[in-house]
Amino acid sequence: MTTLTSAQWTSYAETHARRVDVLLAGHLERRKRREPHPVEDFLFTYYPTRPNQLRVWHPGPGVRLEDAAVYGERRGYVVVDGAAVLDPAEVERRTDSITWIRALLSSTLDRQPQFGCFGLHEWAMVYRTPEVRHTAWPLRLGAEGTDQVVESHRIGCSHFDAFRFFTTPARPLNVLQPTRESQPVLEQGGCLHANMDLYKWATKLMPFTPSSLVLSCFELARDIRTLDMRASPYDLAALGYSPVRIETPDGKAQYTAAQRTFADRARPLRRQLAALCDQLLSRS
Repeated sequence: MTTLTSAQWTSYAETHARRVDVLLAGHLERRKRREPHPVEDFLFTYYPTRPNQLRVWHPGPGVRLEDAAVYGERRGYVVVDGAAVLDPAEVERRTDSITWIRALLSSTLDRQPQFGCFGLHEWAMVYRTPEVRHTAWPLRLGAEGTDQVVESHRIGCSHFDAFRFFTTPARPLNVLQPTRESQPVLEQGGCLHANMDLYKWATKLMPFTPSSLVLSCFELARDIRTLDMRASPYDLAALGYSPVRIETPDGKAQYTAAQRTFADRARPLRRQLAALCDQLLSRS
């Protein structure tokens, strides 16, 4: 057990909050103006963690915070003699969830990454339907051109939470039919959504996850979302996003190179989260 004085942990908490404020400044300013953003809002509309939750600093397991009565008001902590530590009872209560997350992370680590999807999941979400998700933004190739791209490619989406948003006509075109139950069997480290979801698992494991790891996963998810939408059928040039034209050989090469880079960034974060799960489960 490492003990941090009040001055030490307060400094860490303040530094963390400032880092979050910098990361979220644009999002929060737009939120005040009620101005939606198809790229950056995703991390706060699809994922449930709110900005004020991200600002709270968590040290992770094995750390004792002196003079930290404020942490007694936060779920997952107990305060004894004025010092706060993570609550072992909370770990015990969440053992099933931690075990499931650990199994998913480890199976994904063990699986060979695949890099041939070209982001076609976003195209399959608007295939043969007028009800697009981002109505304020036009389709770069129009509806007919978008449908042609879908029909002329092999679609191999392995991620259930992307596949479930496919339109009904697009679902049979996918070579896989992912389900929640098959997620640990199909998820692989080349998938943009699987790597973006490291942020989800990091936040689901809070307050056990060290905040530095949470923000590393957040930054990865933010960067992946940018590629995801640049490679999508939407025309976001007015927002400053140049398209990755996955319907062309050059665009495919650009997408795959970025996908490999993200897989390399995700791998150590996935290992750290799996190790955190092991550490928690060994104590429960």
